[in-house]
Amino acid sequence: MAIIMLVMGFLFSAVAGYMAGLVGSSNNPISGVTIATVVVSGLLLSLLMGSHAKDGPAAAIIIGSVVCCAAAMAGDTMQDLKAGYIVGSTPWKQQLMEVAGSLPAAILMAPVLTLLYKAYGFAGHSSAKENPLIAAQANLIASVAKGVFEGKLPWGFVWIGVAVAAAVIILDELLRRRSSSFRTPVLAVAIGFYLPFDLSVPIFAGGLIHYVVKSYHTKRKTNAEQVERSSRNGLLFASGLITGEALMGIFLAIPIVLLGRQDALTMLNKPLGSWPGVVLLVMIGYWLYRTAMGKVKS
Repeated sequence: MAIIMLVMGFLFSAVAGYMAGLVGSSNNPISGVTIATVVVSGLLLSLLMGSHAKDGPAAAIIIGSVVCCAAAMAGDTMQDLKAGYIVGSTPWKQQLMEVAGSLPAAILMAPVLTLLYKAYGFAGHSSAKENPLIAAQANLIASVAKGVFEGKLPWGFVWIGVAVAAAVIILDELLRRRSSSFRTPVLAVAIGFYLPFDLSVPIFAGGLIHYVVKSYHTKRKTNAEQVERSSRNGLLFASGLITGEALMGIFLAIPIVLLGRQDALTMLNKPLGSWPGVVLLVMIGYWLYRTAMGKVKS
């Protein structure tokens, strides 16, 4: 098991670091790397432990978890080292702080996950509360691990997915050669397939805002420096929204766990419906648009 883990970690960390070096850490294929690792390690372990080994799925997931962390760190470190090089940092200081920066995450990860587990639970698990965390990727990886050892993995769907991905890549390449403004990046298409609708909608809305801002700059023939500043502002704002939402989910879990009640933060006897959320989404969307647009000089 240790040998399999080392080999998988080396191979897929190299892939993740290479992809992050080419297109950036936001396109680091962590999910694909993890799923591929679970499938391959599951097949290898089934040969070593037997196809019906009781601990087989857990062992495959442990290997996938280690490789997932290694691949994520490979992409993150690639970006950190380049940023440090650009601003003039020395290699030994960067390496020292990379190690120091990983310590708080290693210490805090388990308590935070335990807090979320007790407050919300996870969908598809006995811990699920009224509004559980979906964890779509975790459910997918668990299903793959069990399917490999139980012999119930729907390989037909897997090969259909491979064929669809190949077709999407070919279509995207044809659109690129035609210099089309519409593209079909396989990663974005795949995310649209497996993410739940309530997560896909904000992603789609953000994409529309980006398209509107980009079209505006194209029509006005804005200089490259302003376009870069606009893209950077929009990206920072959107990143702040993602991080803020995650932090609020953690902060809100604290009173729920302390009071032992799911309604610990209830302010109204009856919910107001969905319209406050729609209004808030429109307001944030407009705020993001204004931030990304910035002040355009004539």
